[in-house]
Amino acid sequence: MSDNYEALIPARIAFNEQGVPLSAVFGDVYHPQWGALEQAARVFLHGNRLPERWRAKETFTVCETGFGLGNNFLALWQAWRGDPCRSKRLHVIAFEAHPFTREDLRSVLMNSVPEPERALASQLIDAWPPLLPGLHQLEFEGGKLTLTLAFGTVARLARQASACVDAFFLDGFAPKVNPDMWTRALFGQLVRMANAGATVATWCCTGEVRRGLRDAGFLVSKVPGHGGKREITVATLRPGMGRQCSPCPPQDDVLVIGGGLAGAGVAYALATRGHDVTVMDPVFAQGLGASHQGHIAAAITPVISRDDDIRARLSRAGVARALHRWQGLGGEARPLRCGTIELVPDSANAAIRRESLERLRFPGDWVRWMDGAEASERAGTRVDSGGLWFADGQRAQPQALIEALLSHSRIRCMVGEASSLRRDNAIGWVAMDSRGNALASAGQVVVANAARAVDLLSVVPGIAPRPKFEAMYRLAGQVSVYSETHVESPRVVLAGDGYCLPAQHASFVGGSTYLLDAETCEVTPEGHAEINKKVAGLLNVIPSRLARSSQSGDGWAGWRAAVADRLPVIGHIDEAPGLWLACAYGSRGLSWASLAGDIIGATLNQEPLPLERELLRSISPR
Repeated sequence: MSDNYEALIPARIAFNEQGVPLSAVFGDVYHPQWGALEQAARVFLHGNRLPERWRAKETFTVCETGFGLGNNFLALWQAWRGDPCRSKRLHVIAFEAHPFTREDLRSVLMNSVPEPERALASQLIDAWPPLLPGLHQLEFEGGKLTLTLAFGTVARLARQASACVDAFFLDGFAPKVNPDMWTRALFGQLVRMANAGATVATWCCTGEVRRGLRDAGFLVSKVPGHGGKREITVATLRPGMGRQCSPCPPQDDVLVIGGGLAGAGVAYALATRGHDVTVMDPVFAQGLGASHQGHIAAAITPVISRDDDIRARLSRAGVARALHRWQGLGGEARPLRCGTIELVPDSANAAIRRESLERLRFPGDWVRWMDGAEASERAGTRVDSGGLWFADGQRAQPQALIEALLSHSRIRCMVGEASSLRRDNAIGWVAMDSRGNALASAGQVVVANAARAVDLLSVVPGIAPRPKFEAMYRLAGQVSVYSETHVESPRVVLAGDGYCLPAQHASFVGGSTYLLDAETCEVTPEGHAEINKKVAGLLNVIPSRLARSSQSGDGWAGWRAAVADRLPVIGHIDEAPGLWLACAYGSRGLSWASLAGDIIGATLNQEPLPLERELLRSISPR
């Protein structure tokens, strides 16, 4: 098991004799008897001088060290939405070592909070994520309010979080029962995230806590308390400390080079944040979704590993962002959340997988083991082994998805191929064709054209060598399309050695092949034969039945770009301000596309980032 892994232990509902929610782990109440919302208003909002401090600002960020039942968040949300002079956007990042399940959260909140907070609580409960360790980003108010939940111990996750914070709600359990929430190391991490002038409010008034805040860099005061609490603590970051930063203006336009899944995912995430985006690709001469024309279906599926490694955590985050971002799309662009069964026919490997599930302790509503009988019933076809059931597995239609993403009103698509980029201090970046003619310009540019990104970056002056990125390679691959006339498709994504997807319009997709050093990328009879064997094994049919169900031209072929560690390359080029990369997605373009867009968009707009810092480092251009 990785040294960094922490199994998540959910909170359990308990109440004291007065009926106040109580932590069974720490033996302390979640809020005073005189009321959670009143405490939020009097201690945390008033103590941080809210709502006055967010007024007329583009964005405002709050960090809470103990989310608990979410009462402080609900009070903050209600105060913000009720203020006509509120900031345009509000971001909240909150830590919670022992989160409640959705059912327990509902049972407490819906019976304790009054209207109008109850209506907000209902939205929070509906959006509540599965109890998986790491960061979970939720959106409300059309994306103008974000809540980034950090599930795990604050001692570890405070080091991993990235945010530009204006106000802190220190709301952990009492220092005597939960000292990790009040350490000087934690206060140091808060200062790392703090904007200039950041404030702190907390009910805790012990001398040790006040001295810790002071030593970290805050000017600390005691002010009158409420409800029997004589004093509370407030603080302001010392002058000269904190980030002197402002978000990238929404009107700052962006050029995205590449009109496939990578480019479309980035463009859509930026457009939803108010940026005007130009997407450039020569393939647009054949239509918006031409990069995946004929690619009728593909899978979006998370993975797990024994030690919850980097790739597994990135996959989990990417699938969650895709589910969150794309389920609101209409028609065939909306992925089908059908679930995935990853078959594990080998008994030794099955034992390892089941042991991993026990050690990881992931919630059963996200992943669990299915025996062969249950897997067969769920899939709608007989399978010979058990496997892992991922409830969030999805079937997407890439061409329809790309067309929908690129149809956003703030996105303009143009036919063209950039051969070079140059920095212009007046306008940002200029993309030029092979003759040196300017094609398009923008304040920010995102290079998202797969393996061609290496050549494009190589001609940008002043860029340092990046060995991993420059060693990017291409793989050709194909999928096959089958008619249900002879073979019935599964009702889920069925994976193992190859994969098979649920049908749409009486046809279904199976895959796939991987050809390194291929000179061409095309559908071939040899590719069909290889895929037929894989799909036949999954569906328990003879390959000849699949051969009768597919014609030689029924399929799709495309290139994949990857680097040695098979992780995507996403992030900014430090020595070239305004230049970003989003490429090397390999065979998981659908898993990374939305996540990459939100990483770039959140960084540009000074929002809390949706990934831990160690994960961001693992995918940064290098």
